[in-house]
Amino acid sequence: MNYMNYWGAGMFSPQQIWFLVPLLVWSLVWKGWALWKAARAGSKPWFVVLLVVNTIGLLEILYIFVFSKKKPGPTSSVTQ
Repeated sequence: MNYMNYWGAGMFSPQQIWFLVPLLVWSLVWKGWALWKAARAGSKPWFVVLLVVNTIGLLEILYIFVFSKKKPGPTSSVTQ
């Protein structure tokens, strides 16, 4: 048995590495931005979901541009 492949050495070919590195960078950028926005908004459920679920940036992009939009607050009117 070839234990080098069993333990992960030589697991990816150079062609796969050139595909995986940009994919990893893409995913980390979106995940970092989405986690930052969720933390700033104080949204613990979204933070945990974004941290645990890996969707290669798709859920993160949806969160940033769709779900994290600030909802308009109550209008400030002066009552006298």
